[in-house]
Amino acid sequence: MAAEKRPPISPYLTVRGGKAAIDFYKKAFGAKVAMLMMDDDKRRVMHVTLLLNGGTLMLSDAFDEFGDHGGTKPPPEAGGASVTVHLEVPDVDRAWKKAVKAGAAVIMPLADMFWGDRFGKLRDPFGHVWSLAAPVKKKAARKKAAAKKKKR
Repeated sequence: MAAEKRPPISPYLTVRGGKAAIDFYKKAFGAKVAMLMMDDDKRRVMHVTLLLNGGTLMLSDAFDEFGDHGGTKPPPEAGGASVTVHLEVPDVDRAWKKAVKAGAAVIMPLADMFWGDRFGKLRDPFGHVWSLAAPVKKKAARKKAAAKKKKR
């Protein structure tokens, strides 16, 4: 098998329900499967590389027979997520609606932030936390600022 070309850093998630996670990431974020290896039991994902938003996301099912899963656990078994996967997208409102429709839960509602992004946080059905953002469009930001001034 030829080595795959990967970005210099890629999140590698541990989940319960790898096949369902792949389907969710396809629906929620438009992920495409670049490489998939199933376990001999044909139920669990041993490894998958997903192409997502110009980068890669890798994941596998938890394999209890190997002890501590190589030091990682699915977030529900670890007491919650310890990292946020960030996606910078061209149309954050559209991406947000798509992810929520696919089953992501809102943690922090999408809003225009003081640092200049439209930003929010979601939790996927497998416990991983995602932030989505896009720069606030200048025209919309000016319009909002003008409306605020009028109210004073």
